[in-house]
Amino acid sequence: MATPTEDAHRPPHDVARSAAVLATLGAALALGLYGLWQLTHERIERNRQAWIEQPLTALLAPMKYDNDVLADVITVVSPDVLGADAPASIYRARLAGEPVAAVIRTIAPDGYRGPIELLIAVDYEGVLLGVDVLRHNETPGLGDVFENREAGWLEAFRGLSLSTPPAGRWTVRKEGGAFDAFTGATITPRAIVKAVRRALEYYRAYRDRIFEADAAGEP
Repeated sequence: MATPTEDAHRPPHDVARSAAVLATLGAALALGLYGLWQLTHERIERNRQAWIEQPLTALLAPMKYDNDVLADVITVVSPDVLGADAPASIYRARLAGEPVAAVIRTIAPDGYRGPIELLIAVDYEGVLLGVDVLRHNETPGLGDVFENREAGWLEAFRGLSLSTPPAGRWTVRKEGGAFDAFTGATITPRAIVKAVRRALEYYRAYRDRIFEADAAGEP
């Protein structure tokens, strides 16, 4: 075993060799960790894409488009219009390069038990193609309205716009609006109606910039 004195008198090339070995091991470890992160990141991204693709394509089913909607996406932040601080993704559908529809992934921040994540599809002219709920923390009874497509509540948005119904009626019937509430519940449907209206308002205000922005950028 080498003593401190012996180490102090070790030839310089031995010290350099040890340092080189340590550097090589460190680089190999860093490369291995990066490779593991890359594989994990790619798998997470594939799963995320697969998870959003089904509801996205279902909402766009009535439209004809030929671009990769999942890749043709921008991110916006507009708490004053969209009503939430969280970034909102907007997927763009095009046919022969011309815009035909947008799908806004946004948040209704004031659900009964917290934020409700929504997909809101609108055609180029501003008419709703449909609304879907991606995530929520509502009680099972309320959640059934979202998850059971036979309930029909979300389908009521299809074909509406900012002018149909008029601006003053974009709320639940209990408050003089045009939208039914759930049995025994007002807060959650009111929150969704408000979020859909805000998404339409954002789209109307920024439509041209939405479609002109570079993919993965901000308008």
